[in-house]
Amino acid sequence: QVQLVESGGGLVQPGGSLRLSCAASGLSFRFNAMNWYRQAPGKERELVATITSSGSTNYADSVKGRFTISRDNVKNTVYLQMNGLKPEDTAVYYCQVGVALHGYWGQGTQVTVSS
Repeated sequence: QVQLVESGGGLVQPGGSLRLSCAASGLSFRFNAMNWYRQAPGKERELVATITSSGSTNYADSVKGRFTISRDNVKNTVYLQMNGLKPEDTAVYYCQVGVALHGYWGQGTQVTVSS
């Protein structure tokens, strides 16, 4: 079955950086678009970034120019490099993929931006 395991979250000061990783298994990784979502307390889950199978990327306006999504099709891993972090980036970050009309989610990793 499809499994997604996120890592790399933590506590960082405003202006700092983190790199999230999501290791995928149980799917033909290189053929799937991969997504990063986040959910802040009391808010709906929102799409942060997408990378297609061909490597095209798309970002939410709130993170453009600060976050970079990338993938390694040998390691079956997708990354989210987050620079210039702001307190409003505080959230649980989730990796997500759609396979055969079914959405799969990781367990999430907490990112807290605070001084």
